[in-house]
Amino acid sequence: MSFSPVVHLNLNCCMIRTGNRGRNGWFCCMRGTGPGKKSSAFSYKKFIDFALEEIKGHTSLVPSPLQEKFNSLKGNDGRSELEMLSFEAPKVRLLRCLSIEGDGMQVLDLAVFPRPEFDLPIFCANFFTAANTNIVVLDLNPLHCVITGNDYKEKYYRDLIPLGLKYAELLPWGGKLTSESLRFFSPIVIWTKFSPSQNKYSTLFAAFKDYYKAWLKLIDQAAEETDASQIVRNREAQHKYLMWRAEKDPGRQLLRKLVGEAFAEVLLLLCAA
Repeated sequence: MSFSPVVHLNLNCCMIRTGNRGRNGWFCCMRGTGPGKKSSAFSYKKFIDFALEEIKGHTSLVPSPLQEKFNSLKGNDGRSELEMLSFEAPKVRLLRCLSIEGDGMQVLDLAVFPRPEFDLPIFCANFFTAANTNIVVLDLNPLHCVITGNDYKEKYYRDLIPLGLKYAELLPWGGKLTSESLRFFSPIVIWTKFSPSQNKYSTLFAAFKDYYKAWLKLIDQAAEETDASQIVRNREAQHKYLMWRAEKDPGRQLLRKLVGEAFAEVLLLLCAA
């Protein structure tokens, strides 16, 4: 399975109740439990735990209605299980997280979408870890273009440039991006690749925390939009972003393998609704 900043893993509509985890709500995780699974000292669980605990100091989370769509889902291989965390809040349309562990790999796909009454960036963390490599995209994805328009860039990223520069040195640029991808990335995007290293994992966790805190600060300060046309524009921008992710999703083949082609397409379409 490939993973690149051109296309984000987006298997984000499959949910299983996780009452045995001591956590309210839903957590999304696909774990291979067969003999091919390899253990790892590194886990993205602490990233998820931090995201949930940190946001509680800024807003009140409630389970998302998306939970009603799917109660449980197991892979066709009989060994993989799909679960999902899904919440909403007064200024948050959807906080959802997918985690995959199994067969020597881990994936974290966590995103927080503001309600369309706010033109805030979308918090996005897409991390892929295998035995010999790590591929990372961490960003506050702009809702509106920052390439051709300066107003949005000035509004949300001017004060965050030092943060981006800090981690640009610690997590070097991962390589060329397509022009299509650049439309959806901010001036502070972290796009990097690195070999397994405890030091790099610690740096990645620090970056995740700093970017998430920066996003929470933005949402604390956000004023609600009252112009109906701007709200529609914000909603359409989110839909365009989600469609881009769904159409370019490299996880599509994996999802088809696990749940069948027809059901996989239904799930991906629901994700972009």
